[in-house]
Amino acid sequence: MAIVKVIILSVILLALALLGLAVQILFKKGGKFPNTHVGGNKYLRSKGVTCIQTYDKIEQSKVKKELRFKDLTLNHPNK
Repeated sequence: MAIVKVIILSVILLALALLGLAVQILFKKGGKFPNTHVGGNKYLRSKGVTCIQTYDKIEQSKVKKELRFKDLTLNHPNK
């Protein structure tokens, strides 16, 4: 029976936490979830810091521009 009380208490605490978040978002002027992504931080952007996903996309686009498959030749080691 004690486990049921613990489960009910945890569900109530979780519901209160979610309600607190919802109230803050609904009743705050312009309320929305905060952008915690590195790209959303103005200070880091001004320093040139990006997240690894953005950096990876930039680097992959550079590689795609450099590859030209029509000019590709294969060198065989025995020839």
